[in-house]
Amino acid sequence: MSLLTLLPFIVLIGAMFLMTRSAKKKQQQAADMRNQMQPGSGIRTIGGMYATVKEVNEDTVLVDAGPGVDLLFAKNAIGAVLTDDEYNRIVHGIEHDLKSDADIVPDDASSLTATGESAADAPGDDKAVDLGKKDEADEPAADEAAEAKTDAEPKKTDGDSEAK
Repeated sequence: MSLLTLLPFIVLIGAMFLMTRSAKKKQQQAADMRNQMQPGSGIRTIGGMYATVKEVNEDTVLVDAGPGVDLLFAKNAIGAVLTDDEYNRIVHGIEHDLKSDADIVPDDASSLTATGESAADAPGDDKAVDLGKKDEADEPAADEAAEAKTDAEPKKTDGDSEAK
């Protein structure tokens, strides 16, 4: 047998080796992450529940899911161990902002005006903007046009006409 006929089998075996190697590496990282859990850590289970670790045993984890709610999970059911900032941001809605106040973008257009007044406080010398609202004077003309159109079209009957 020549090397050319064995080449596809060699490539296939090499690809299988690389895929299993990366899967084993991910499993090892997940096991290391679960072993680094400590009481007080914020976690997310594989089911999507967020809780705080209360006690870590060999194969199980006791978590506090709320006031008076303690749940026992298998270690394999822990999807991620979260940092304190990430846990507080997700569960409590507390943003930990390290940026300065100068980087904050205002909610209105006050920074675009030269006077420093907000857009709501600025004197209103602008004309009223037409948003497409029809005046009451235009409505009868529209009704007359609709009536003229319906008069021009033949009326439909239920088929019992005498002009057969």
